[in-house]
Amino acid sequence: MKIRAIEAAGGSCCVALGDGQKVYARISEAFLENRKVELSFAEAGDLTPAFLNAAVGQLYGSFSEEFIRCNLVFTDIGPEDEIILRRVLERAKCYFENADHYRKAVREVMGGEDE
Repeated sequence: MKIRAIEAAGGSCCVALGDGQKVYARISEAFLENRKVELSFAEAGDLTPAFLNAAVGQLYGSFSEEFIRCNLVFTDIGPEDEIILRRVLERAKCYFENADHYRKAVREVMGGEDE
């Protein structure tokens, strides 16, 4: 299944968290149907880490790294944007592998109670 980021997001720029959430919903739905996804960034103007975190980073909280690697391919992405994408994916993998540790650290910094 091919998903064009700008069509799923509803605009020519891929910058907003909410637009990334729309892309995530489409990818997640396809994954739940056991379908492979090609995510195309053709004609995408700007591309931000916030958008990418929402669109693909959070996939690591619902699907295994192996499943994502085997079922998601990125196309039509420029070299600069690919660097941003790789950083987002590495940070997402690290976060979801150690989510409890990160949540505890945030609670400590924010002054919240530890569960």
